[in-house]
Amino acid sequence: MSANWKTIIIDDEELARQRLKRLLKSYDEFDIIDEAENGAEGLSLINSLKPDLVFLDIEMPVLNGFEMLAKLAQPPRVVFTTAYDQYAIKAFEEGSIDYLLKPVEKERLEKTIKKLHQFRAAPAPLPLQELMRQLQIKTISKTLTVKIGDKILLIKLADIIYIEAEDKYVFLHTADGKKHLTEYTLSALEEKLPEQFIRIHRGAIINTEHIKEIRKGFNGAFIFVMNNTAESRITSGRSYGDELKTRLGL
Repeated sequence: MSANWKTIIIDDEELARQRLKRLLKSYDEFDIIDEAENGAEGLSLINSLKPDLVFLDIEMPVLNGFEMLAKLAQPPRVVFTTAYDQYAIKAFEEGSIDYLLKPVEKERLEKTIKKLHQFRAAPAPLPLQELMRQLQIKTISKTLTVKIGDKILLIKLADIIYIEAEDKYVFLHTADGKKHLTEYTLSALEEKLPEQFIRIHRGAIINTEHIKEIRKGFNGAFIFVMNNTAESRITSGRSYGDELKTRLGL
């Protein structure tokens, strides 16, 4: 890496880009080599210019910040800049150095500069696929992320009643009666989620903390009545009977 940070600013708001450039000019260590107004342009610039550092907005047209990073085999260092604080956990899951709320203030940027100094001597970031693999074996977060259009929501695990596969899609059913499409497979969730989540069927995982009652069904199956408003009933698969008896003391 060169003495200075080869830097690209990616943000769909021109005023935000101009403000950040003015702030960064106070520091000799940044060479701002280009800027982009959406994720698609940013992706092209990163692939061609190979920057050391990117200041990256999240909500942008064409490709948002997360979608852009997912297309990079070897992402540069990233500092997220956004007007929305609900993306913080997802941002750090992506291995970002820092998370700045807009409008960026000089005092807050100073803290980011200090973090950049710490990262300068650190090893290069892992390819995104390896980073995500390592994240999956770390302590489980208390939330799952779901996408709604160009937004990413954080769903608390405690609010998930059950998870169900429908055709090729997997949905989280939450205590407020809503269901949210997730990009995880049931198998991935089975490995990722904490102990209170149990797979009871090839197409269903339940949160045992939301079981209202358990009834015996046919052929050794169990019917789980959940404590959501609809009192959803989910029947276990025949092959899961013995494991459920052991884990739930049935």
